[in-house]
Amino acid sequence: MTRRRNVDTGPVVHRTARIGLRLTRAQRQRCFGLLRSAGDVWACVLEINAWRRRRGDRPVASFYELCGLLSASGPGTFGELNTAGARSVLRRYSDAWFSAAARRKAGHSEVRYPRRRRTLMPVRWYHGTFALSGRQVRLPAARGCPPLLVRLDRTVPYPAGTVRSVTLVFDAGRLWLDVTAELPIASYRPGTARDQNRVAGVDLGIIHPYAAANPADGTALLVSGRAIRAEHRMHLADTKARRRGTARHAPGKGQKGSRRWRKMRRRARLIEARHHRRTRQALHEATTTLICWAVEQRIGTLTVGDPRDVLNKPAGRRHNLRLRQWQIGRTLQILQDKAALAGIQVHLVDERGTSSTCPNCHKRISKPRGRNMTCPHCTFAGHRDIAAAFTIATRTPGGAITPEALRCSGVVTHRRAGRHLPGAGPARRDPRRRPSRPSAPGSFGRRRPASPSVVGSRSLTLVNEDPQQRRDQPGGRSWTPH
Repeated sequence: MTRRRNVDTGPVVHRTARIGLRLTRAQRQRCFGLLRSAGDVWACVLEINAWRRRRGDRPVASFYELCGLLSASGPGTFGELNTAGARSVLRRYSDAWFSAAARRKAGHSEVRYPRRRRTLMPVRWYHGTFALSGRQVRLPAARGCPPLLVRLDRTVPYPAGTVRSVTLVFDAGRLWLDVTAELPIASYRPGTARDQNRVAGVDLGIIHPYAAANPADGTALLVSGRAIRAEHRMHLADTKARRRGTARHAPGKGQKGSRRWRKMRRRARLIEARHHRRTRQALHEATTTLICWAVEQRIGTLTVGDPRDVLNKPAGRRHNLRLRQWQIGRTLQILQDKAALAGIQVHLVDERGTSSTCPNCHKRISKPRGRNMTCPHCTFAGHRDIAAAFTIATRTPGGAITPEALRCSGVVTHRRAGRHLPGAGPARRDPRRRPSRPSAPGSFGRRRPASPSVVGSRSLTLVNEDPQQRRDQPGGRSWTPH
């Protein structure tokens, strides 16, 4: 990404896609050589500042001063790493140093300056120093060394003219290439553009990652995240079982592990990385569903309830574990990024008391134990998360702009997130689970799964009515008002 842009261009956002590499053995060795050379650059900067600190001199942290030291070192000092790649490491060090200095100045004395060495350091090349053609990327090398040609395992999801930088990284036992592109904010046809005065409230949760409500016409969106929660639980159980089985074979302090132990540790890291990729993709799918719904509703502002204050309160061993698996920070970051690309503003407000406040009469009620809430002061009955989303919409900075008469009287759209997760497909069973017991005598056997073609449902249901299960049609719902 270039540091200077033309002011005449419209607003843009930067997005990064991580793409795997298909390498030969020689290409793999050269990639690791570049990462080790970048680690040497990082170690040299740490050593120089350590010398200056012992002498009582001012540390070298400015990017331009660090570039001067790099030029004085001469060509060929860091193997095949060229000047552009080495400067990306210096830029990373300078940003980390000044960020730590700003936080220490703000009163965070526990923050430390960069001081830890790294064997493998990511290397970034900016626009104009690399070449991208289809799935092939040409990375520059030092003077006298041939350029490195690598092949991607999938096509870059951005137009070639918008790519501004590529970064070579090593993560979870694999080499990756992070491709960063500069994308313009989405534009809409006349009559379909977003309206900043149309506000929607968003309630975040564990069972339902997103519950959105549009008070303008009473419509709502409910995204189910039960597959994500099941993935977290099964991964935790799998990790605990693996550690119990290998605890007695773990090497002691000062003892070198065997080759079998190293293979087991590598396998554990690969499983952990696969779990993170699965949950991250599910969060992206859920957020994309929310943004597409907001674009269809012509929403210009999303008012999101910020529940991060709840994370600091002790609530027991089990509930604290659920909150740690929630990944609320990543969820908010993904939401803000996708909303910025769609041209939608995001406001974070306090969500305290929204799940125990009636959206119709605005009176406090006892928080329900289940998913449905009923107000004893009026005739409202509906989903608790959707009711909280309607209440959050009223906390928009500047006040609610939507009319009061259309509140809580629209269509609820149901969607699922994480259809790619194990157990979320037609079988509805995670392969890591133990096989089920045989059916009891006289039973009809296990229930049949739903059709795999059903991705979500759109319920023509009023929010202020009470759901009841039908007995005449399997899986159907009838809504009986109070």
